[in-house]
Amino acid sequence: MTEPSPLLSQAPAVVQGGRAPALAAALVRGVTAAGLGLGALAALVMMLWISSPYPDRGPGGALHVAAGLWLLAHGTELVRADTLSGNPAPVGVVPLLLIALPALLTHRAAREALEPDEGRPRASARGVLCAVTAGYLLVGGAVVVYATRGPLAADPLSALLHLPLVAGGSAAAGVWNASGWPLGPLPAWLPERVRAELARTRNTVAARSATAGALALLGGGALLVAVSLVWHADATQDSFLHLADEWSGRLALLLLGLALVPNAAVWGAAYGLGPGFALGTGAMATPLALTGDPALPHFPLLSAVPAEGRGTPPNWAVVVVPVVAGMVIAWFTVRRDAVSGVRETALAALLGAVGCGLLTTVLAAAAGGPMGTGRLAVFGPVWWLTGAAATVWTAAVGVPGALGVRAWRMRGVGVVAEPALPSASASASEEAEEAEGYDFLPVVALEEASGGLMAEFPPAPVAAEPPAPEEPEPSVPLVAAEPEGEPPAPEEPGSSAPLVAAEPDGEPPAPEEPRPSAAP
Repeated sequence: MTEPSPLLSQAPAVVQGGRAPALAAALVRGVTAAGLGLGALAALVMMLWISSPYPDRGPGGALHVAAGLWLLAHGTELVRADTLSGNPAPVGVVPLLLIALPALLTHRAAREALEPDEGRPRASARGVLCAVTAGYLLVGGAVVVYATRGPLAADPLSALLHLPLVAGGSAAAGVWNASGWPLGPLPAWLPERVRAELARTRNTVAARSATAGALALLGGGALLVAVSLVWHADATQDSFLHLADEWSGRLALLLLGLALVPNAAVWGAAYGLGPGFALGTGAMATPLALTGDPALPHFPLLSAVPAEGRGTPPNWAVVVVPVVAGMVIAWFTVRRDAVSGVRETALAALLGAVGCGLLTTVLAAAAGGPMGTGRLAVFGPVWWLTGAAATVWTAAVGVPGALGVRAWRMRGVGVVAEPALPSASASASEEAEEAEGYDFLPVVALEEASGGLMAEFPPAPVAAEPPAPEEPEPSVPLVAAEPEGEPPAPEEPGSSAPLVAAEPDGEPPAPEEPRPSAAP
């Protein structure tokens, strides 16, 4: 076999087949996600058009309506040409449930593009994000061009703003999901102090409690709408039956009402918070009163709007919604596994209230919009008033509630303080006490456990003072001298010959004279 060319080894990944196929597959996934969402809405609209007894337009008009609804699901503002006055009217109220369709499809496309596949290279997270978004926007651009004319024409500037926002945000969530929802590392361009603050545990706790508080507000708002619809059941039924005579029209009306249920929940939450919502220019519905002259089009969900005039005790009782949301924030702020200090708990609850206010602001801005011109130019909650009210309510209830939950969970639990570093004198005294306990306590314990069967341990003997060393006499040798000629005989085993010469009782022995050695 021949060796590979150096030019081939230095070729880019596009030539060698590295990550380029993975990016191309991610691009195709983005195109597929956009096509699936558009196809689902087109199939639904075509089914309703076929079943309608009064199809005033051909299939081209139905396809234009489907394209307009697909763009409306991304937040794009549409313009309705055929009105009673003859003037084009904007349609800016986006059914929030429709946003779930493109968001879920794009999220899934980005997540599956990052899943490991045997035998194929894996693209980077940033590359997948850009490729999926680009593929989605290719289809979106073609739909915008197609939908500029028709019964529901799309506003190109609005599409340019909202399409990349929804597609890019959903793809980023899918990439984050495929990566395991990591919370770090934070970007290096952030200052060190900002990264240290964002890495604190209380920020994670605040995000969790803010999400729980916003969901509690939405649940309370949905409950208010449901109760009001039941209360005004006759008006709701009349509106539903008079708007459509055939089953196809009623089915379309029912599907539209279901798509607007999240919007109604946000409106109910805004009503419970106090600011309420606008029903046209100069008309506001609040728990205290319904002021102005509301411009209400005939629609079943709008039958839940309270009657004109001053509020009644049932209207004032909606204050329980933000109170419950604040209690939810308080409950989710205090963790079970680790109880923080008073200041840390209060700060985490306050951050959770601010986060809940921000989420409510975004939802209020998305749930409203213009429904026409003139008096219908303002329709829905006022986003900044709703967000401010959510922040104030949840902070006023959540911070004291979090401190109360902390005190309740710390019943009978002592505050764990950090151990102080002992001084040198204290450590020395503690070591002495431990040594004394180690010497005597086991002895006492053994005596008590024996029940008198074990003899008493004698007291430890007192060590006597060592005697003073005696000065040896210089004239007496302690070791016998060995002759120089013959080596000493080895000692027999078992013999106990003394190594030191014994001294007699009398005079010391005279030293032996050495024997003369023979001449060679």
